[in-house]
Amino acid sequence: LHANETLNRFEQTPKLVIAALNGHTVGGGLEIAMAADIRIAKKEAGKIGLPEVTLGVLPGTGGTQRLGRLVGKAKAIELMCTGMTFSFEEALDMGIVNHIYERVDFMDNVYAYARQFAPPNKASKAVGRIKRAVCSGCEVPFSEGLAIERELQQQLFMSPDAKEGLNAYNDKRRAEFKGR
Repeated sequence: LHANETLNRFEQTPKLVIAALNGHTVGGGLEIAMAADIRIAKKEAGKIGLPEVTLGVLPGTGGTQRLGRLVGKAKAIELMCTGMTFSFEEALDMGIVNHIYERVDFMDNVYAYARQFAPPNKASKAVGRIKRAVCSGCEVPFSEGLAIERELQQQLFMSPDAKEGLNAYNDKRRAEFKGR
């Protein structure tokens, strides 16, 4: 598989893809991380950026497209054209990184964070459909995005997990999702 195709698959899978950034995340490493849905960085573990311009090339594995969508066109152009690298804290402020976790028990805490999105805590079908609605909706006009959302909602209303969620709400208890 070509690298671009692999990264596109990250975005198209109904499963959340969480990138744990536990060291320098520059160039291709950041391009891979940006294809994930959520990025969690280890505190003071490295720099982040797309410095390809210093080699005379551009971030060619979707970096120009993904960074622009994350931080806006002007900021993305500035970051890539200067080739600067910056701290995870700066990346958090820009919206490139979702969270920064302490160095102690970093991966254990990333796994604990990830578990909240799976049964029995969350209806995994709903999580997947939310991801699909956002990813697909961002690529089409707003009215088409709303149509995608309605279609996915209709599918979910027929699922056993939706019935469990609604019953649990009515019964004032915590839902126990099964991923169906």
